[in-house]
Amino acid sequence: MPDSMQDKQIDRKIEMGLYARSAAETGRVSSIEIAAVVLSLLWFIVVAVFFFLADQGGGPGGTTAGVMTILAVLLPLALIWGAAITARTIRDLRAEAARLQGAVDAMRHAYVQQAQAQSMARPALERKLEEIAAAQRHTETLLASFSSRRDQNLLPAPARGPAVVVARAEPAADEPALALGTPAEALRAPISIPQFVRAMNFPETADDKEGFRALRAALEDVAVAKLVRAAQDVLTLLAQDGIYMDDLTPDPARPELWRRFAKGERGRAISGLGAVRDRSSLALSAGRMRSDPIFRDAAHHFLRQFDRTFQDFEKNASDAEITELADTRSARAFMLFGRVTGIFD
Repeated sequence: MPDSMQDKQIDRKIEMGLYARSAAETGRVSSIEIAAVVLSLLWFIVVAVFFFLADQGGGPGGTTAGVMTILAVLLPLALIWGAAITARTIRDLRAEAARLQGAVDAMRHAYVQQAQAQSMARPALERKLEEIAAAQRHTETLLASFSSRRDQNLLPAPARGPAVVVARAEPAADEPALALGTPAEALRAPISIPQFVRAMNFPETADDKEGFRALRAALEDVAVAKLVRAAQDVLTLLAQDGIYMDDLTPDPARPELWRRFAKGERGRAISGLGAVRDRSSLALSAGRMRSDPIFRDAAHHFLRQFDRTFQDFEKNASDAEITELADTRSARAFMLFGRVTGIFD
């Protein structure tokens, strides 16, 4: 039943009860009227006895005596009935105050019941909204992890290259080659995409041998080492303020947005990458960016290195691998600093 109908029924019941009680009390002769009638009869008897005795004794006559006699007879009656009416009015006012208090109590009781009913219905509505939000997040996660190429099974598998390739300048034709041997960096195999993604997340624990192996390979790779060191610096600085990437739960972004970022798009077109919503972390980071020049320089250096490295990584990575990279600690730090510096505005 709607709340308005319930309120109308409650008001109608209160009014009917008040009217019935008022009518019953109005038509009933109270003890005040009975007392006034009895006193009036007694007074008439006293006056009659007085005049009877006065006639036998031959009391004084005249106009003045007659007027005084009428006043002596009627004035006490007027006082009696004046007091009776005043007492009746006081009693009616008290009864009206009691009825109003009863109406207020009834309205308060109805309001409390209605508030309790609404408070019982609110958790169910909140649970329903949470279920809808969870279903929406699950759908976005599936869309983000789903490959954008629907016909990739019909195409030949492309040759997988390294995660990042550094373009090396070729010597000029007229310059003689120095017999200094081949540098060690040229002989070392580039880091693979799975190793790069694992290194960007850093080791989970002190016993994470695979994580340390991937981190060591990333530090030995010239194209990735700068980004790894920059990420280590900003993660250490953030930890000083109690900001840990494991505590952040950014909304998943589609790989298409990451590819558009790698192609150079900025601003609201890629605002979905700024998926970090933790207000305290954003506020602390923004405050330290303004007050700490070392923190600010480290953050900008990390953003530049992540931008450059991701441009090369996107060329060889699949949508699933881009989604895995977006869930690493380094990518979450990039989302956090991107929001603070306004890259996604």
